[in-house]
Amino acid sequence: MTTDARALARSLMSKHDPGGNGATTAATPAATADTPATARPVLRTDFRDHPGVVEATEKWARFDTWARGAGVINPYYLPHEGVSGPVTRFAGRDMLNFSSFGYLDLAAEPRVHAAAADAITRYGTSAAAVRLVAGELPLYGELESEIARIYDTDAAIVTSSGFLTNAAAVAFLLGKRDIAVCDSLIHNSIVSGTEWAGCKRVTFRHNDPESLEAILSMSRRSFERAMVLVEGVYSMDGDIVRLPEIIEVARKYDCSIMIDEAHSFGVLGERGLGVREHFDLPGDAVDVWMGTLSKALGSVGGYLAANRELVDGFKYSASGLSMYTASPAPSAAAAALEGLAVLHDQPDRVAALRHNAQYFHRRAGELGFDTGNGQGTPITPIITGADEPAVRASMDLLEHNVMANAIGHPVVPSGEARLRFFVNCRHTEQQLDHALDTVRQVFDGMTTEEGPQS
Repeated sequence: MTTDARALARSLMSKHDPGGNGATTAATPAATADTPATARPVLRTDFRDHPGVVEATEKWARFDTWARGAGVINPYYLPHEGVSGPVTRFAGRDMLNFSSFGYLDLAAEPRVHAAAADAITRYGTSAAAVRLVAGELPLYGELESEIARIYDTDAAIVTSSGFLTNAAAVAFLLGKRDIAVCDSLIHNSIVSGTEWAGCKRVTFRHNDPESLEAILSMSRRSFERAMVLVEGVYSMDGDIVRLPEIIEVARKYDCSIMIDEAHSFGVLGERGLGVREHFDLPGDAVDVWMGTLSKALGSVGGYLAANRELVDGFKYSASGLSMYTASPAPSAAAAALEGLAVLHDQPDRVAALRHNAQYFHRRAGELGFDTGNGQGTPITPIITGADEPAVRASMDLLEHNVMANAIGHPVVPSGEARLRFFVNCRHTEQQLDHALDTVRQVFDGMTTEEGPQS
């Protein structure tokens, strides 16, 4: 790989492109009413000169041009053909797929397909309205009742977007006199919600109840409401929340608790019912259970489960959950509902997923890879340290028909770039071994070429 190509790979995952000239230009002095028209700067209205637009355009266009010239596949926005399962067709090739978080392969399940198709036949492709005003369907109530039963809560609400579910819920629950106390690796959707809310946001060391207590002991009294926000399985690291200990600390300081189960529902617990089952907790151990329909359940959207009064608040007052936003597509709700039924009927999917996740993580360690905080969940990171090796390895893997994405700064902290592998219940041990052996081959080739990469 040439020096220019290496610079491109580094800049792809950097917050700022070192070669960009549009994102770092000094501000132009503002024109006044007394400034002659001929002397006034031409102000653009189309956002082409916006620093973020300039940075993205230069960075990604240069990388795409380089990839085309080098005859390699650009791994970003690479369309796939067919269902995104353990093996998926990318760029005209069948590839082992480790970039799909469809852990239970439910997007390929005929029962789920049939339920979605039937919903389209009965209700069309859209509910065509906000739920509060003419957009309600029987499917939503059925799905919400099942989610509430699973979480042992009074009620639940399903939404059109997982990201917006987090952001809108936090924005509704907290205000300027409140504080959000977040795990340092919390998802960007929750960070966005705290900004929308205008509340104070502080972070505690990742998965560290002692750090949480230190922060609450100093700051809790200064705020009206305090909410601790964590994830069930952390999406970049694959480790499991220390939930019972965090609950104990949060309740000691009269804090509410909200947990994001996007990557833990369908994954943790004997039946795949998430962290509540994993830790054998009552439904009211957490105040707000959040999850997505787009991961293990093979659909799209989000949900919240809580007490009846709170769910009614979400339904009737929270912007972005039910108010001012379109209802979930009937097909999506039906697919999720049938996905839950398959989960109940076929616990072997969860058992197979657990086996594959633990097998992959163990074999990665045996081959000498740094798996960071990974604990044998279906998410296993392979840490490269610097951004460039992660990008290069991802591209090299594509040439060997293995799809695994590179994740770097600013999505993860600087110096902690990685390849992230999502394991599927339908992967075979042979496929898992082949993928890891290929990664080893790619890394060893990079080391031989230029020395250690991390």
